[in-house]
Amino acid sequence: MSRFGDETLALLEPVADALGQPRVRAMHVPPPPADGSRRGEFAALELDDGAVGLAYVLLGDTLPRLRAGDGAAFIGRTALEVARHMTGPAGVPRTLGWAAAQALGVSLMTRAGWSPPPAGDSIGDLHPGPGDHLGLVGLFGPLMPRLLASGARITVVELRAELAGRHEGYEVTLDTGALRQCNKVLATGTMLLNDTLDAVLEHTRGAERVALVGPTVGGLPDVLFARGVHVLGGTWVEDPVAFVRALSAGEERRGAARKFTLARAQWPGWRTLLQRI
Repeated sequence: MSRFGDETLALLEPVADALGQPRVRAMHVPPPPADGSRRGEFAALELDDGAVGLAYVLLGDTLPRLRAGDGAAFIGRTALEVARHMTGPAGVPRTLGWAAAQALGVSLMTRAGWSPPPAGDSIGDLHPGPGDHLGLVGLFGPLMPRLLASGARITVVELRAELAGRHEGYEVTLDTGALRQCNKVLATGTMLLNDTLDAVLEHTRGAERVALVGPTVGGLPDVLFARGVHVLGGTWVEDPVAFVRALSAGEERRGAARKFTLARAQWPGWRTLLQRI
């Protein structure tokens, strides 16, 4: 069971009560034409107050199961009830549990009149340079040319054994302990879904900056910041109606959402936001 998930649920319970226990209104899944693109990687869970939480759906058989209707049983339930599945085994319930948790955080921020600041870049403002040893949790394919051009030494921690070894400009290892040698670390929010977050962060305590990025990190960040994450990079939905319409059609969501970068010092805390609603 995820310790991180348990701690997140503990703070979501008073939040959900204060919000009036919003319920899941709909689940929006990308259509087959979006497969193989960024447009096909995430589904959206929508609450009856309009808040939207995103779910990464490419782990295991999550996407085909959602398309087959496995998520229908969660519609009409309270978001907190669905969020409780975030500590369960991998699969559709756990994936939707994290989306519901994120949606509750979005609902709180929206009702409190607060939103995260626009993104400075796509890598959590790490600004790697020649003097840095950058640790990547997972191979960030599209970003590698930019990261290699920074001049930083790069170590990639991967789960896929076939990728291990030395490559041009970087090294791939299966040993999470290699992150102890890195002064800057970049990881994806997928760790929330595959329950590797705590194991990874055990090895990043000495890093001067740890960034967690991806659409799945858009919920309440208090537990992440308390665990040593310094900055989050995620997606903020500006226009929920336009966003879910575009997602359901497999279209680009430009204008309906924006990227954000949130540093630990910028976050007011969930208790402060709760006092504003």
